[in-house]
Amino acid sequence: MQRLRLDLDPLRETLLLTLYARALDTKLPHPILGDTHSAGIADAIDHDFAKLALKPSLVCGTALRAKKLDEAVRTFVADHPDAVVLDLGCGLDTRVLRCDPPAGVDWYDVDFPDIVDLRPQFLPDRSLRIGADLTTPGWLDPLPRDRPAMIVAEGLLPFLPGDAFQRMTQELTAHFDTGELAINGYTRFAAWSMKYHPTIKAIGITAAQGFDDPHDPETWNAGLTSVEEQLLTRAPEVADFPQPLRAATRLMSHSTALSRQGTRILRYRF
Repeated sequence: MQRLRLDLDPLRETLLLTLYARALDTKLPHPILGDTHSAGIADAIDHDFAKLALKPSLVCGTALRAKKLDEAVRTFVADHPDAVVLDLGCGLDTRVLRCDPPAGVDWYDVDFPDIVDLRPQFLPDRSLRIGADLTTPGWLDPLPRDRPAMIVAEGLLPFLPGDAFQRMTQELTAHFDTGELAINGYTRFAAWSMKYHPTIKAIGITAAQGFDDPHDPETWNAGLTSVEEQLLTRAPEVADFPQPLRAATRLMSHSTALSRQGTRILRYRF
C-alpha cells in the first residue's frame, strides 16, 4: 500500500501527535484504549513519527482520556438514541468508530475544512463533516436545535486564544435545547506548561488557557452545571500503565491538587 504524505502546518500537525499516541497504546502489553483503527491510519501516513518522541506518560494519558470520553458519549447516546454528537477539533480521531452510535444519532466531526476533508481517505463514512473555524459565528446554524446534544472537546481548550473557548461554549449551549459537554480539563499550570512540549512549542503557543476549579465553567454564562470530575490518576486502568509511570501516577493520586495537573475529564449538563 502506498503511504500518504500529509502537508500540514504546525498547528494541524498536532493531530499526528494524538494519533500516534493512540497507535502506540495498541503496542503496549496491556492496551488502555486498544484503538487499532488509529494504528492503521498511522501506518498509512508517510511521516517520521519517531521524531515526536512520545513518552509513556503522554501515550497512556492520551489513551485513557480518550477511553473515558468515549464512555461518556456511549452513555449519552444510549440514553438519547436520537442525539446529535459533535466531536470538536476531531483531527483524525476514530471516536465515531470506537463508539459505534445507534442509527438514529447524527454524528458531526468538526475541524478545519482541510482536516475534515482528509478523513474520508482514512475512515469509513460514518459521520457528517463540518469544516469550520470554531471561533467564527454562524457555523452552528445548519445543525438541528431541538435534539439532545453530546459535545466532546478533547485537547481543544489550550489551542483557542483568550476567551474563545468560553464564547464557543456559550454559542453551543444557546444553539441546543439540552445536552452535555465533556472535555479534558487543563489547569492553568498544565495549559501553560504545554508550550514546552517540542511539538506544541513549534506552534508558538504562549498563553494557553486553563482553569483549576471544575466549577469555573458554571460562571461562563453558558448554562452549564458540573456533573462530574474524573481524576484519571485514580482510574482503575492505571494498573496497566508501564513502570515506573504506574508507581508515579499512584503516588500523585493521593493528592487532588497534583491529580488535577494530570489528565482529568470534566462533564457538564446544560
